Amino acid sequence: MTHHVTPGPAAAARRPGAAGAGALAAWRRFHWTQGVVAVTGGDLLGRLARAEYGGTRARPDSLLPHSDRRAARLRRLARRERAMPTRVLAAAGAIPDLEPWERTALAEAWERSCDPDDGLSASAEIRRRLLATPGPAGTAFLLDVADANSLRPLSAREAAGLQPTGRLQRHALWRYLSGVPDGGLVLPGSDIGLDAYEQLLLAACHERARPGSSAGQRFRAAFDSLTKPFTASPVVAQSMLLGRLEEPGAGLSGGMSVLLTALGEALTTHARAARVLTLTAAQPAEAQCPEQVSRLSAAHLLVRLPVDSPEALDPQNAAAHQPALAWWATRVFELPGARPDITHVRFADDASLAIAQATRRYGAKLAFTVTPDPHRTMDERHAGLAPEQTTDAGRTLRLDMHRIFVADRLVDRADLLVAMPGRNGVKELSEHFPQLDRRSVHVQPEGIAPFRPAPDDAATGRSILARLFRGGGNGGGLDATDCELPLLLCVGRLHPVKQQERLVQAWLLAGLHHRTTLLLVGGSPTDPTTIETAVSTRVTELLAADPVARSRAALWPALPNRRVRLLEKALAWRGPGSALYVCPSAKEEFGLAVLEAMEAGLPVAAPRRGGASHYLRDGVNGRLLATESADALAEGLRSFVLTPTAELAAMAAAGAATVRERFGIDAVAASLADAYRATCRTDPAGAGREGDG
Repeated sequence: MTHHVTPGPAAAARRPGAAGAGALAAWRRFHWTQGVVAVTGGDLLGRLARAEYGGTRARPDSLLPHSDRRAARLRRLARRERAMPTRVLAAAGAIPDLEPWERTALAEAWERSCDPDDGLSASAEIRRRLLATPGPAGTAFLLDVADANSLRPLSAREAAGLQPTGRLQRHALWRYLSGVPDGGLVLPGSDIGLDAYEQLLLAACHERARPGSSAGQRFRAAFDSLTKPFTASPVVAQSMLLGRLEEPGAGLSGGMSVLLTALGEALTTHARAARVLTLTAAQPAEAQCPEQVSRLSAAHLLVRLPVDSPEALDPQNAAAHQPALAWWATRVFELPGARPDITHVRFADDASLAIAQATRRYGAKLAFTVTPDPHRTMDERHAGLAPEQTTDAGRTLRLDMHRIFVADRLVDRADLLVAMPGRNGVKELSEHFPQLDRRSVHVQPEGIAPFRPAPDDAATGRSILARLFRGGGNGGGLDATDCELPLLLCVGRLHPVKQQERLVQAWLLAGLHHRTTLLLVGGSPTDPTTIETAVSTRVTELLAADPVARSRAALWPALPNRRVRLLEKALAWRGPGSALYVCPSAKEEFGLAVLEAMEAGLPVAAPRRGGASHYLRDGVNGRLLATESADALAEGLRSFVLTPTAELAAMAAAGAATVRERFGIDAVAASLADAYRATCRTDPAGAGREGDG
């Protein structure tokens, strides 16, 4: 369903900064409406918001560090609708100490400034700066900007004479040379690469410069499944570059990995999409992988984009890899077996912005699922920081400000905006994205694939329960003597936003460890991240303080999705009220894990804030919890656990019916496919044309 986000009379008349509005929301509305700001905010959040959204005539804030004032100026440049003098942009690009996220803003500003006079002035300015040797970082940035905008300020021979001084500059130079006439003649051979990544990059550069050449063979072999011509339509690309699609619940891989896997199959089998490409980032252990493409189903392909890093992509480092990711995605989109009609990104992160940039370069349409994250929790998480704050808390705030900027850029770039429904429909989006006041938004709930029974399900369920009740006190299981107590189950990646620590605090505060058991499932089973280790350590410390709690709580690493659903069904088979599912997150955009627990037949409780309030009616098909504090969560948990068994059984039955009737993945796929076709103006009959899908 498509809605137009338009403010009502009260919202239109309200001053941006009226009572109840935080400084960030107030300044953002001021930026797009030029209303009156009554609240400015004197803490770091308020000052950063004023610097970024207060307009060019706002007096510089002397209490903010120079780097913050500079980042705000660069983002204002990127948001302008008109071209900027290229000398200003080139000069900024040569600054040696720019943060990666500042270069992101600067690259966005360049896009608006490369079109006038067919890019002649932009090319001339970049040429002048490159020949003036602006340093490794500046050289790499300017080469990437030139290549991204089809500018050729240096000939192949001139570029080859730059003599790169490091890996960053070397890779940017190769990427640039791959798009310059005769660049293939001066590119090194792929065997010159120092490692597997460089060898693959050089092969890809040669393939771009001279398609079909022997030097590009390594690239063609790695993406062999996409090199064969494919003409059916529509072809959909979807991305999840932070986290592993194959490991839901581990690291940064949450419910999105389950959604995209199921959605790719549903789009191709039921919604007549010809092919779906799910883009992920190759993990460090996959650097030597000769095959970058694998099949998830007949017409659903998993495509791994190479990443030059010993560490997995995450929100902290993704900005530094954005130019390379955009380049790789563009190369993939140009392959005869890829060529998407539309690309769908779902996160406000630098990796998604890289995919959006590649989508523009290739010429496809872009869909973006827009959510008020991290917008709606900014005040409660960041209010009160001193303006000179440079600690981890200050850096987290600055990263969130960058993510909000990225979300704005994705909204600006998107041909199709998708939103998940919530308690207030799409009105909340308008509060946090004032620029949506006159944009259409396709409201689309998420969904889950139906559970497909197998003959050995009962035996597998029994073995999972046997593992669970093999003995308590060590975190790996519970005492068999406690198997008759109600079990509280929580499944999700270990992360502060999921609030497993707060769940344990609330469980203890409510005294529920004396009458229930607790199982937390999440986190990498083999290679936990720093964040996962920190969360599990805090949970373990909380439990260690009470011998009863320690014996009645278990923390399991992430399980494959099918085993999670078998665990939930095995718990539900034990009878009404024997197990309850709890989602204690600060917010859930929709809550796929909650839907899976409902489908299994468990009574569920989920946060009031976010998407769960769209499908949960408190006391009817589940419970809604206040998760803003441990005290509030403890009160909600106590009420949930003390609910009479008959009421829990009725809630569980109603919850299962809700999922069955409203949130099947096939209906989600059909609705999205219609929106994709409308955006692309693709003939639905085209799905029957020639193709190997």
